[in-house]
Amino acid sequence: MKISVVGTGYVGLVTGTCFAEVGHDVTCIDIDKAKIAKMRRGEVPIYEPGLEELFKRNIQKERLRFSGDLAEGVQQAEIIFLALPTPPNEDGSADLSYVLGVAKQLSTLLKEYVVVINKSTVPVGTAEQVRSVIAKNNAVEFDVASNPEFLREGCAVEDFMKPNRIVVGSSSDKARKLIAALYEPFTSQGFPLLFMDERSAELTKYAANSFLAAKISFMNEIANLCNLLGADVDNVRLGIGSDERIGNRFLQPGIGYGGSCFPKDVQALQRTAAEQGYNLKVIDALIEVNERQKRLLFERVKAYYKNALTGKCFALWGLSYKPDTDDIREAPSLYLIEDLLEAGATVKVYDPEAMDNVRGYFKAKSGIGFATSAYEALKGSDALLVVTEWPEFKEPDFAQMNKNLKTQVIFDGRNIYPPSQMQEHGYYYESIGRPTVQPNDP
Repeated sequence: MKISVVGTGYVGLVTGTCFAEVGHDVTCIDIDKAKIAKMRRGEVPIYEPGLEELFKRNIQKERLRFSGDLAEGVQQAEIIFLALPTPPNEDGSADLSYVLGVAKQLSTLLKEYVVVINKSTVPVGTAEQVRSVIAKNNAVEFDVASNPEFLREGCAVEDFMKPNRIVVGSSSDKARKLIAALYEPFTSQGFPLLFMDERSAELTKYAANSFLAAKISFMNEIANLCNLLGADVDNVRLGIGSDERIGNRFLQPGIGYGGSCFPKDVQALQRTAAEQGYNLKVIDALIEVNERQKRLLFERVKAYYKNALTGKCFALWGLSYKPDTDDIREAPSLYLIEDLLEAGATVKVYDPEAMDNVRGYFKAKSGIGFATSAYEALKGSDALLVVTEWPEFKEPDFAQMNKNLKTQVIFDGRNIYPPSQMQEHGYYYESIGRPTVQPNDP
């Protein structure tokens, strides 16, 4: 089947590459000419585990190609995916200008029947808007469907190739038949394809991400209460996660969620409800909790040093909002760095993949040092702040750490070390929802 994917970000490039991997003929389209040239050279423009191998293989097999021209790219397509940015507006609503802008261009380009599929996360009613925009200047039969993505950055290839469900919103039997054929390589392996109406599919994506964000925020609240009560959140989450009605996923406390999906999707759902005159109080609360949680580590550091942070230097391990990605959108590290610099401290940062993105974010701002390794970041630093739980941070050389750090102080925003291990190595150690370890504890 001939497919076009408009937009080559995380969603678009993974979608196009994985469809090519199962045998479809895919053209990925982007207005960024430099990006197109880079991909034609076989260079993957994003970091996503497992993507590069599939990307290069399908270019070689000529099932994956790239175009900077929309008219050229959709010329023979049977299905056109819109995988375009939908960033939040100031009021929290989703900005549909990219989606509707491409829809307007498509209205003059379609020459025969095609299914246009919103792969982007979009508000309820977007399929109808896209249909209306295309229909204004187009007499050719077409359908618009919603097929929200459920890809986790760092696991996106696996999530696409082994989906726990495929959600499709379409009221057209003709479109459903074509989409069923598109996903046959997946459904033949037993992965479920769920057809529903367009509005339900659009809401499903927002509801799913908001529910997961709610689990994270709830657990962070419980962790904060554990600190006040002297309880251990590791025991609590084991106790509640063993209940099959709750499950043990998304119960790891930390310093808030970030990334490209949860923050904007939660806000968009909040805005959608407000437009209907309905107040989603649970959503209001989890947004408030997450904003507070992002600054928890800074408050802990400030309290430990009795507000005297001027002249202090802190090593930060981890910058991306989660491991196995270079994405720093809404990452807690950005808030922490800004707060530390404003308080008069300096920082030395290290991340396996996100360094360049953070350099671009802060540009030439003073007070930030970019280390070439995790251990270099520790040299001359007063304390270590663990911000992202990259695997390479979990089994460090404590002898090297002790040599580089000025004092044995760790603030762990992701609970990657057992408190008993910190006690054994003589560290002052604060984590989330667990008892603080004092260096002189027996």
